[in-house]
Amino acid sequence: MNIAIEQINHAASLIAPEIALLATVCVMFLVGPFLVSETGAASNGVRQRWGSLALLAIGVAGMIWYNSVPQEVTMGPFRADALLWYTRGLTLSLGAVLVLVMWNQTSDSHAAEAYACLLSIIAGANLVAAANDLVGVFLGLELVSIPTYVLLYLLRGGRATREATVKYFLLSVFSSALVLYGMSWLYGAIGTTNLAGIADALRANKSTTEPLTLRLALALLVAGLGFRITAVPFHFYAPDVFEGVAQANAAMLSFVPKVVGFVALVRLLPLTGATLSPGLWLPSESAQMLLAILSVVTMFIGNLLALRQKNLQRLLAYSSVANAGYMLVGLAAGNVGTVGGTSAMLFYLACYGFMTLGVFALLRGAGAEHPVVTRDDLRGLSRVQPVNALLLTVCLLSLIGLPPTAGFWGKLNLFFAAWTEGTHTGHWLAALLALNAAIAAWYYLRLIALMFLETDPDAEKRRNKKELVAWLAGVFCTAATVAIFFSPQWLWDVVVRATS
Repeated sequence: MNIAIEQINHAASLIAPEIALLATVCVMFLVGPFLVSETGAASNGVRQRWGSLALLAIGVAGMIWYNSVPQEVTMGPFRADALLWYTRGLTLSLGAVLVLVMWNQTSDSHAAEAYACLLSIIAGANLVAAANDLVGVFLGLELVSIPTYVLLYLLRGGRATREATVKYFLLSVFSSALVLYGMSWLYGAIGTTNLAGIADALRANKSTTEPLTLRLALALLVAGLGFRITAVPFHFYAPDVFEGVAQANAAMLSFVPKVVGFVALVRLLPLTGATLSPGLWLPSESAQMLLAILSVVTMFIGNLLALRQKNLQRLLAYSSVANAGYMLVGLAAGNVGTVGGTSAMLFYLACYGFMTLGVFALLRGAGAEHPVVTRDDLRGLSRVQPVNALLLTVCLLSLIGLPPTAGFWGKLNLFFAAWTEGTHTGHWLAALLALNAAIAAWYYLRLIALMFLETDPDAEKRRNKKELVAWLAGVFCTAATVAIFFSPQWLWDVVVRATS
């Protein structure tokens, strides 16, 4: 009995930040309904109190994370390593940004449930990184998916939101089925669901496994997780869903599922027949070809279709697709070049989070009473909100990959990871990455031109009418984007440890 209690306490200590978040979720779900009347009304300002509680929960989880020491624990249901430490830091810091973007986008009567769903999503993302078992990975994925369905609907009503929620729900269920089916093939080939056990079995004797079985597992896992990272051809839900949901939800969808998907890929891809050794992800020929094709197609379709968009959230949806293609370049390159591909991917993931959430936060901040919906709504913004226009320009330049922004180092690392990989595939990936960065520059620079070079007689209505809390979140993201450019080494050291 004492041994069982000791094991439970040890397992709980490994996921203490997530326990803090989920405990707050329980409080919100239990107390929230009692603050809403029978008619569905709630006192004014309740949403700010729930938002403050969400920030407090993230702060407590962040303190537990920051005071913890990255360690190697690979036994039991949970694992603790540098990748988990990195994932927690990224999701908690940008989870706080999402709380601020959502600040005034939910009604007082639904605020408790909305913030509870967001905290559940953050906890689920971290549990995917913490899981040491296929079952744990799948449960973490579902802890992200199920609250997302609810959150998409809560922040904004109407037919468009209902349609977007149903589309996301149906396709998410399909992707979960693919992931589960891929895991079943992996379990059938090895005979265990423990990630460390699978890795040990492959290292000990590859000949005992059926290569075709592992290739099928690889294809199913990449297909199922491709939905979460919006890789082509699993991306087609993204523009309609982004357009139909609130800006805060679009911001969440642009980032959190990518963290979940890529962290799951980092955990699972080395278990599908690639060369395994400590700190080395060397994709097999079939795995590299699959990832390279997905990367190229995703980059081109995302960028070319973004050129045609007038609605900003649809444009940012295709931008999210293209950025998934950039990150797939790192996975396809593997950790064999002068610059490790997986390290470059994780570095870019952090940069992408700050710059894309910065764009959403600043767009939300620019339209307290008159939302910024289309490209034309940005006309003349520099004349009425010059600081906001400047900050938005910095984030857009980072998405292009120009200095002095974090996006420059992010894309440069991915380029060198592919170029130094040492094969013709790597060279082609590097060249096509550079080409796509140039294509993307067109639609990002067009937004900057609208803000600074064109005028709008109705632009005056936006003067001094910012959504202050969301705008402050955008200021933080912009400052982080510039700070990473001038001091990138600390982040690079973190991601190198996470992949070693």
